[in-house]
Amino acid sequence: MFRRLAILGMTAGWLFSVTTGQTVAVASTAQTNTTRTYYIAADEVDWNYAPAEMDHMTGKPYDQRARIFVENDAGHIGRIFKKAVYREYTDASFTVLKTHGPEWAHLGIVGPVLRGEAGDTLKIVFKNNAHFPFSMHPHGVLYDQASDGVTGIPPGETFTYTWILDPRAAPKAGEPSSKLWLYHSHANERRDLASGLVGAIIVNAKGAVKADGTPKDVDREFVAIFYTSDENQSWYLTENISKYISDPKSLEKNTQFAFRDIEGERVNMSFAGSNLRETINGYIFGNAPGFTMKQGERVRWYTAGMGIFHTAHWHANTVMLGGTATDVVPLLPAEMHTVDMVADNPGMWMFHCHVEAHLASGMYTHYMVEPKETSNQKPTEAVNQKGH
Repeated sequence: MFRRLAILGMTAGWLFSVTTGQTVAVASTAQTNTTRTYYIAADEVDWNYAPAEMDHMTGKPYDQRARIFVENDAGHIGRIFKKAVYREYTDASFTVLKTHGPEWAHLGIVGPVLRGEAGDTLKIVFKNNAHFPFSMHPHGVLYDQASDGVTGIPPGETFTYTWILDPRAAPKAGEPSSKLWLYHSHANERRDLASGLVGAIIVNAKGAVKADGTPKDVDREFVAIFYTSDENQSWYLTENISKYISDPKSLEKNTQFAFRDIEGERVNMSFAGSNLRETINGYIFGNAPGFTMKQGERVRWYTAGMGIFHTAHWHANTVMLGGTATDVVPLLPAEMHTVDMVADNPGMWMFHCHVEAHLASGMYTHYMVEPKETSNQKPTEAVNQKGH
């Protein structure tokens, strides 16, 4: 009965016939998939929402409205808050931070970019260096229940997540050759996100990347997360009050502070209102650095919203969204859009949320398109707070 039956085994492009005992080389059509290992920790840092002493968008000192968010006094915490952020290390000892090039200085509070090609596996060795249980929950990728990230990892402990970049996470026909997915802590989502734990996953189409892992069809990449950080919900609120308010016992959390609007009318804002931070990558009032490109470059923007509804708006240039040219991208909470721009209009341009209340709270910065000729303009100097 074995006359017409051959039991075949194939390993690494070789066929072996049990019945003939012959080994024959064959062409393998399988593409190699890679397991990429990252060492990520939740670290506690003092985060500065506005490192500069002036509004870099307007080029002027902070106005009365902005000072409610950036000045520290008896009734305001100010610009610096203790937070938890994701940071990348070189190995499982978690002793040396991994350095990243200046092209990623714009990430700000956003965690390290985790990237791979379709079919790859991401192995995330996560250590919780913070004082509260935190986790890493991914969007879009394939995982089992153990790697879902809904269970907090206790302080001081380590856990390894396994996420597979399967076809559903990969770019589809008609989409850009790479796309954004978010990751964030999900142990207590509201408080964890308010504390600062969010990051980016970039999935590239198979075979569509350069040696450095970036897409072949773009010259520059930016991640921009329009991020409402409600410090009133943060795990660190009490500690921040104790550290930055001179007399915490006398703090009246519901006291109204006033500034004048564009018409000169008084507008009241409570202590809680001053802690509601409308940010781009964790920065307010023009402080986000590093959104700099050259005229004519193909630029890929990975955009997302967190917290509440936002809209990303670029002045003077357009992006392609779903086959349509636009300069506004809608971003519901955790909504992600990967859009491409050909930066053809040189200059320093505003980049902001078009929700008026968010704009008034400092959810704006600038991006620079340097002309092809030598320019004397200099982009905002990057401020490295996380060791990116």
